Amino acid sequence: MQWRHVEEGAYAADISTDGTLAVVSGINNGVNVWRIGEEKPLYHWGHQGEGNNLVISIHIAADNSYAVTADREAFALWSLETGEPEGFWRIDEASIRDVAVTNNGEGILVARSNGKVMFFEPRTQRRLEFLGHQEKVNSIDISPNGKYALTGGNDYIAYLWSTDTGQIIHSFTHPTRVSKVALDDSGRFAFTADSQNKSQIWNVQTGEPVSTLRYFARQRIFTDAEFSKDGKYLLTGSPSRQVYLWNVEDGSQEENWQVASRESVSPPTAVVYGVAFQSNGTIVTESSSGLAEVWQWEK
Repeated sequence: MQWRHVEEGAYAADISTDGTLAVVSGINNGVNVWRIGEEKPLYHWGHQGEGNNLVISIHIAADNSYAVTADREAFALWSLETGEPEGFWRIDEASIRDVAVTNNGEGILVARSNGKVMFFEPRTQRRLEFLGHQEKVNSIDISPNGKYALTGGNDYIAYLWSTDTGQIIHSFTHPTRVSKVALDDSGRFAFTADSQNKSQIWNVQTGEPVSTLRYFARQRIFTDAEFSKDGKYLLTGSPSRQVYLWNVEDGSQEENWQVASRESVSPPTAVVYGVAFQSNGTIVTESSSGLAEVWQWEK
């Protein structure tokens, strides 16, 4: 099944952990919030008022309470209950690379091109700068309770660190730049992937490797990653229409799907921005083609 969420194609999207909501940034129609399967959006957001929409990063809190949107210069916090904005902040010194938000919108994580990562609490105004990275940060994630951040950058390292103290808990090293990181919402696993061919699942408690994703391609880039609730599977999206399902225990590939491409683009292609498991055993994807698609899979 599929639903059109954007006419001209999308810049960015995120799907809630439970696969029920999607926030999609369209090239020509701003940012829209959708309940997957419904024909009309719940909310329409203008990130910086009127004019061109340039939102390139979106994250929905694990409890579906809040979403954060960002362009290169500013980020905004939105209530998913009311659809109203709760804050807008501009960043001066370096462009924004990625954003993440905790449960209840209590903490926001912002990655920047100068290597700094900011943890910010909108309601208390508390702010902590993480200075562990030496080069630009490409991907971040945060635990639902806001206590732990996972960040990966061009310095070939991903760090798991405490947002209370800024102290590093585990370092995960790679042979090339780290392009994607993801935390399991239940606090069991971390996923880190580089720009070549090392994609690793780690035990968050011990910092030890659990498995390495097994594939034959010389390089594989990931655009999103999500662990299943039972901790048995990892779902990933790619820039080349592909969605893969992996076995967490041994890193083997269980399934793969190909999302619809944009017909107006030659060669036909699409970036998979968001992937999620739904409670009924299906999988949902959101891509640059502007389509939400639901897939069956046999456990």
